[in-house]
Amino acid sequence: MFKLAWPFFMICETPLHAGSGNDLGIVDLPIQRERHTDFPKVESSSLKGCIREAFESLDEINFNGIKLTKKDLNESIMLAFGPEQGDLHAGALGFTDARILLFPVKSMKGVFAWITCPKVLERFKNDLLLSGIKDLPELPEANTVPYGSNLLLNENKVILEEYTFNIEKPAEGDKCTKFAKWLANKIFPSSEEYKYWLEKMKKDIVVLSDDDFRDFVNLSTEVVTRTRIDSKTGKVENGALFTEEYLPPESVLYSLVLASPVFSANKGVFKKEGKREEEMVLEFFCAGLPGVIQLGGNATLGKGIIRTRIMGVE
Repeated sequence: MFKLAWPFFMICETPLHAGSGNDLGIVDLPIQRERHTDFPKVESSSLKGCIREAFESLDEINFNGIKLTKKDLNESIMLAFGPEQGDLHAGALGFTDARILLFPVKSMKGVFAWITCPKVLERFKNDLLLSGIKDLPELPEANTVPYGSNLLLNENKVILEEYTFNIEKPAEGDKCTKFAKWLANKIFPSSEEYKYWLEKMKKDIVVLSDDDFRDFVNLSTEVVTRTRIDSKTGKVENGALFTEEYLPPESVLYSLVLASPVFSANKGVFKKEGKREEEMVLEFFCAGLPGVIQLGGNATLGKGIIRTRIMGVE
């Protein structure tokens, strides 16, 4: 039974293809989606596998005041993530599916906007409550933008793709402004490196209705046509033309990392007097998670480069 949960964010640096196999629809290789909403997601099994691989690529980490070398690190990974082979014990770390939080859409002004909707935000709020986080500001309503938004035309219109939306005229200190500022500070560090993105997110979030959001995440993903070339003829092989769907760069997803006591009799570095094992496991995850990981398919094409940020951890 998992005892602790904590949220972390994933920002797509390059297009992300977490595939769901072949499909009979328009796109041959679609991305993973929730069955009841059609919102994009990444299965927890895919997420756990790529994070484990990222941990295994590390040579050492500083954890709990000591430096774990490769041997101790490998043992700790087995205890935290579970053995790769056999069924000696379960892993002490788990993950929820990565859910979409902000989706980038082309805008007439401001280049692009991040869109979200009340359903996504309510679910995000509930997930934070599971983690014990209660400082979330009041959630904004649909058809709102933050005060000072770069996206507005004539003070109350936003044009996304070819669609025009009437927006409530924002006021300084309103719910959308406070929420966008809070969220931007959680997703991006306050360092100079992220100043542009931090300031953009504070102003360029648009909260749409649930239905409008669903339409955009279905119709505005990237669809790429790919081919396989016959090396002898230099021509496209028969039947080798296919389409592949991607979440676009700047998409923001989040997941909960779940921690339980270690299931093995050998507790390794996770045993310390005065601290619960699940706390140690969660600290191990926070200490070792790389700032950049690769998730999903087509790694050799540069796809799926993800920047990670654990909420509250610089």
